[in-house]
Amino acid sequence: METRELRYFVAVAEELHFGRAAQRLGMAQPPLSRAIQRLERRLGVTLFDRTNRTIALTEAGTVLLREGRAALDAVAAAERRTRRAVPGRPGLVLVTKAGATGELLSKLLDAYAAEPGAATVDVLLCQPGEQERLLRDGRADVALLHRPFDSTTGLEAEELYTEGQAAVLPAAHPLTDRPHLRTADVAALPGLPLPRWPGPGGTYPPGPGPEVRDHAQLLQLIALGRASAILPDSCRSHLDPGLAAVPVLDAAPVTTVIAWPPHSRSLPLAALIRIALRLGSEHGSAALVRGG
Repeated sequence: METRELRYFVAVAEELHFGRAAQRLGMAQPPLSRAIQRLERRLGVTLFDRTNRTIALTEAGTVLLREGRAALDAVAAAERRTRRAVPGRPGLVLVTKAGATGELLSKLLDAYAAEPGAATVDVLLCQPGEQERLLRDGRADVALLHRPFDSTTGLEAEELYTEGQAAVLPAAHPLTDRPHLRTADVAALPGLPLPRWPGPGGTYPPGPGPEVRDHAQLLQLIALGRASAILPDSCRSHLDPGLAAVPVLDAAPVTTVIAWPPHSRSLPLAALIRIALRLGSEHGSAALVRGG
């Protein structure tokens, strides 16, 4: 199959309408229909169930849609990484979630910049859940991710440190006097619902909590007494005086990892990873000391 054929197929599969798909592709409908028919004949399968009024994906079409999207994403990622590999201008693009890993990121950038021959590092700060996509589609060379929230399937990754989570509440709230809480305590707080983050496609799940897009917005809502949140313990380092954090005993531990595409042979990336592992080990040791 050619990438052109895959793009044709994915457009029709997503639109489920040849006319709309042709318009999206900037071509006439008859040659698009013929291209799909040729693809079906060559594969020996039926990709669409067609009637006079509707079309629907067959089981084979559903498989090709999933695999075709992945293949097109891989091609686009290869193109982006190739264009960035300009001789004489080595550089890295690091992506991380805005408001997270701030202390580690600052130390990492400073320590790497002090290395002989260090490359330029451009930092992309994104919304939660976006850093994994930016790394996979070739817009970034390396990412700081957080398990279990982010997936590292198909990526190379090294664990930096693991930490617990804490409930972030308005400083004057009565529960801030407790030594610890449980997730059920936080979920049941009247007037302080947990936030709703955007999912795939930017849509929010249903629920009573406020819709938030970044940590700065969330922390402001908590200070105003409109929300609560359960965040990694490291959030304590940048809480305003109007906020307080209480450990949550049964919240899942969060592991910060550094991740990069497989088969990378970038020497600047290797140096950055080496420094991140050292700093992650130091961060984890310091956290153990602080925890007593």
